[in-house]
Amino acid sequence: MSATSNASNATHRGNTGATQTSAVETRSLTRRFESLVAVNQLTFSFPRGSIFGLLGPNGAGKSTLIKMLTTLLPPSEGTALVAGFDIVREPREVRRRIGYVSQMLSADGDLTGYENLLISAKLYGIARAERASRIAEALDFMDLTHAASKLVKHYSGGMIRRLEIAQSMLHRPSVLFLDEPTVGLDPFAKQAVWRHIRELRQEYNATILMTTHDMQEADELCETIAFMHQGTIATIGSPEALKASLGPEATLGDVFIHYTGADISEGGDLRDVSRTRLTSKRLG
Repeated sequence: MSATSNASNATHRGNTGATQTSAVETRSLTRRFESLVAVNQLTFSFPRGSIFGLLGPNGAGKSTLIKMLTTLLPPSEGTALVAGFDIVREPREVRRRIGYVSQMLSADGDLTGYENLLISAKLYGIARAERASRIAEALDFMDLTHAASKLVKHYSGGMIRRLEIAQSMLHRPSVLFLDEPTVGLDPFAKQAVWRHIRELRQEYNATILMTTHDMQEADELCETIAFMHQGTIATIGSPEALKASLGPEATLGDVFIHYTGADISEGGDLRDVSRTRLTSKRLG
């Protein structure tokens, strides 16, 4: 089932044909795990230079979708274009043009912030002559210059998340994927990460796809939101259009319940809950 077939008239419809302005475009993208259909025939797109939010409960298929778009998991059917390249036929080109921050810890606590960034710079193939300046720029942009020589195991949760985003942006990707970027953070740290996400889009013209459970986060940051439920996209559009489709007092929570018949806190299994709690613990 495609996003375009489920979206209300008040929402922005996904494109069905390739466009040069699309940062990500999926075409009947599907992933099965034996009898379980985790992602089911998704067709949607969103433009370059935008922040796109993917909302849904644990088990909705968000992480599976992200893994396919970042070439970590092959689709069972269909395909997608990321930064103009096909995830099935051109995975290497896709990987060169994306950054990815997962829920799992990617920074090494026994290294300093600078050392973590240096390893990332080498992995991304950044020329030796450019590494120092790229790292200094990333540290400054994420307000981590003062902590560059500090072991990451002594960082706060918000600092760790900002370092991980800095790692993912060193090679200046066209599309940045953020999987639950503020889960487990306190309100102050969350606000700091939100500010840096906005700045990434403004300063680097980065396209950002982020998954979240947080309705406020999506409302604050995203130009377009897709509500995902049981492997499909129930509706897609701007926060304003989605809320207006139900009335002047509607919230995004109301929109989710209206189009899916469920609350965003529902769904998932023991593994999903365990992963979320582990993420919260290591960033807490």
